[in-house]
Amino acid sequence: MAELSDPITIGAVELPNRLALAPLAGIGNWFVRLQARRYGAGLVVSEMVSSFAVHYRNEKTCRELLRIDPREHEGGAMSIQLFGADPQVMRSAAGTVAAAGADLIDINMGCPVPKVCRTGAGAALLADPDRAVALARAAVEGGGLPVTVKLRSGWRAGETDGIALAHRLVDEAGVAAIALHPRPATIAHRGSPDYALAAELVRTLDAPVLLSGGLASADAVREAYEQTGAAAVMLARGALGNPWLFEELLGGRDQPPSRDEVLAELDWIIGCAADHLGVQRAGRYLRRFYPWYVERLALEPARARALTGALQQVESFAGVRALLDHELDAQHV
Repeated sequence: MAELSDPITIGAVELPNRLALAPLAGIGNWFVRLQARRYGAGLVVSEMVSSFAVHYRNEKTCRELLRIDPREHEGGAMSIQLFGADPQVMRSAAGTVAAAGADLIDINMGCPVPKVCRTGAGAALLADPDRAVALARAAVEGGGLPVTVKLRSGWRAGETDGIALAHRLVDEAGVAAIALHPRPATIAHRGSPDYALAAELVRTLDAPVLLSGGLASADAVREAYEQTGAAAVMLARGALGNPWLFEELLGGRDQPPSRDEVLAELDWIIGCAADHLGVQRAGRYLRRFYPWYVERLALEPARARALTGALQQVESFAGVRALLDHELDAQHV
């Protein structure tokens, strides 16, 4: 069995290892992807991007969500994830994404969020396989890049529509790889992923299967990778505020990050967010990030909760760092 550090090819794109940053809705912008790349991720995938917004050249979408930092291509590949329900719009959007500099295109067919599913996109496509195949084929033809599809195993518990669809996407649409989250759409991230079902897809599909879901620690990743025989793994929530997980899985470290490392990484994130969004918007945007980094500081639970709450109220980045420094200084008193 291949090691996680071994290279893999998806379509014509060679990845240096088998670790990917999963698409994270509302989070996976260029600097989150670049952070994962800095710590070794062989593939990084963007947050969901509306094919409709790309097709109609929505200014904010094209400026912010299609922004690719040149360093994202160093030591790996990057993919833009599109969602939508219109094949012709998807064809157009795929061409725009290719021109923007993506190495691959991913199509979201697993998002269970109602506002996405109501448009016929995301996990709603599990119930409309003909449309799903047409969308994937349009992306392949429109972008000229390898196309992957991220799927749920089915809509409800016990259903395996996603498994059947995976085969059609590869056989009929020319999809280069399937990223499977083996939980039904209706339970979102609750419950345990069905790794046995993922192993069955790996065994029967004539394309690489990337595994997602439940991969929150190095031990969990290694166990699921071995159990399923997947070609690669996609780290999602487990990598939030924890890019060191990539490094650990590649054998580059065996200890958790020090507090200085955590603070330095948060400083880096703050600087990138301010550049990307401007200071005012970045201040609001990063409030969701602070708990992930506080978790890495190994504080007592009550102090961690108090610090997280206080960080939500701070108005400036200088205030954020002052609050962190004060809390950590107090730990040494």
